[in-house]
Amino acid sequence: MPRKRFQSNFISSKMKRNIENYGGSSVDYKTIRTKKIYEQVADTLLDLLKNGMLKPGDKLDSVETLAKNFGVGRSAIREALSALRAMGILEMHQGEGTYVKAFDATRFSVPISVAFLMKAEDMKELLEVRRILESGAAASAALSRTENDLMDMKQALEEMERAKGNGELGEQADLAFHMALVKATGNQMLTHLMQSVSDVMVQGMRETRKQLHTEDGTSKLLEEHWRIYDAIASQHAYEAREAMLVHLGNVEKSLRDFLK
Repeated sequence: MPRKRFQSNFISSKMKRNIENYGGSSVDYKTIRTKKIYEQVADTLLDLLKNGMLKPGDKLDSVETLAKNFGVGRSAIREALSALRAMGILEMHQGEGTYVKAFDATRFSVPISVAFLMKAEDMKELLEVRRILESGAAASAALSRTENDLMDMKQALEEMERAKGNGELGEQADLAFHMALVKATGNQMLTHLMQSVSDVMVQGMRETRKQLHTEDGTSKLLEEHWRIYDAIASQHAYEAREAMLVHLGNVEKSLRDFLK
């Protein structure tokens, strides 16, 4: 007996037993839908991307040529291409044709508009996301930072010092330090992701965060930032990570206390 037929009979018997056990009517079976032609075309193009036969920047054949090669109508090709463009996989160059999009790290972002919809619980989760990402970023920066990166971080800390008592300027310098740190990792995806997280936090907690940049608050923040900076400058990844965790933990506590 062929293996496939045996498996089919086994599954069928098992399904029958389940139907009997549940009285023959309580199992909710969903009808298996045959894929439309354009979906099959889109899946085939995705497979070509996955196995490397199509690469970012490649130009696809014309609709007519694709229709002939796939043995389908041109409308199916157009629908498949439209679906892949909507997914951000293909892009149309006017007058030139359709191309496979190159990977864009800037797509890893959080829309700043969501800040207006976030509740306190959402902001708490966002702070946790920041803590997870930025503690790892500090460790990575310690291993990959350049002298220019250190200069950018140091400049931001000096601006924080000069901005004591000025909440808005102090906040800007604070964010500049953190972004210089993330940039020092050399990871563009992480840089863009952290930028969007920071933007949402600034928009959603602007008035609250200013409370951290009083004259006394800035002194404490500076001390914590310099500790992070020193660990990164010394290329001590573990110390940089721990210093960042302590700093962000204190920031979260201060914000929670203020909100109460």
